[in-house]
Amino acid sequence: MKEKLKVSRRGFLKTAGAATVIGTTGLLGITKPASANVGELATLIDLAKCDGCPDREVPACVSACKKIKEGKIPEVADPIPPPFPSHVKIEDWSKKKGVSNRLTPYNLIYVQKAEVDVDGQKKNVFIPRRCMHCDNPACVTICPFGSNLKHENGIVVNDQNLCFGGAKCKSVCPWQIPQRQSGVGVYLDIAPGLLGNGVMYKCDLCADLIEQGKTPACIEACPRGAMSIGPREEIFAKAEELAKNIGGYIYGKNENGGASTLYVSAVPFDLLDRAVEKGPGKPGLKPVKRAMAKTDNAAKAVLAAPALGIAVGVASAFSFISKRKDENKKEK
Repeated sequence: MKEKLKVSRRGFLKTAGAATVIGTTGLLGITKPASANVGELATLIDLAKCDGCPDREVPACVSACKKIKEGKIPEVADPIPPPFPSHVKIEDWSKKKGVSNRLTPYNLIYVQKAEVDVDGQKKNVFIPRRCMHCDNPACVTICPFGSNLKHENGIVVNDQNLCFGGAKCKSVCPWQIPQRQSGVGVYLDIAPGLLGNGVMYKCDLCADLIEQGKTPACIEACPRGAMSIGPREEIFAKAEELAKNIGGYIYGKNENGGASTLYVSAVPFDLLDRAVEKGPGKPGLKPVKRAMAKTDNAAKAVLAAPALGIAVGVASAFSFISKRKDENKKEK
């Protein structure tokens, strides 16, 4: 069943107030406490074990993710309000939900294929790609509404009830992981076409399952046991040992200032980066430094947050007054 985002007057005022507070704390990098006291987690993806599920039309991890996230995105507005300014692009994947060979709002993990030459022999390497859940994510720092939050257990989550789809999170992500679905979200109830353009979606590592003590769907479904999750220190130690045993390489330990997702490969990642197909929704594997490393104090952003909140408040006030005039003259 499709989830619907409905915002009442009281609900919006509550959300707007929370956005002002959370927006400021999010910009400061303050994290949202995890609901379950599981400690800081990390995931390990062993590329020696991933074979891309050749016996399946769609890799098991991708199918499992699609199934558990089905119906999480609300029905898309018809028509989608044209955004302002006009050069802003509408991104609608609602009629392309079956796409599985790249990241989309409806496909939060996919498997890249790299054909490489190792010691004169051709070899295929398969690489599951999703959000890296960075240690100090720039997407959390820059989001003016604080919809991007980093839980104490290391998971980075975007709250679709606060997101306006501005895509700043995507622009500062070295891999451009977040994907936008236009025509959904809170902006439709405030100032359609003027303020916002949908909601940004990405992997949340099945945070709701983890809170219940369960395993993320992609990890649970992997038939080769290529992905694992556990306490951060244990996973990092496991990755180091695995890389040492195979004379291999680790990706994610230092990328973007460090992440809680680690890849281990016997093939150098610069070679894999040259071999994979890159483009929209298809991230590369280059070593990357942390975006916005010099703006962690977020002083300017914190000052901007209340101003943005005021702008939203003004827009919502006009919208609300207009609707109320028609709905109930007595309450005017």
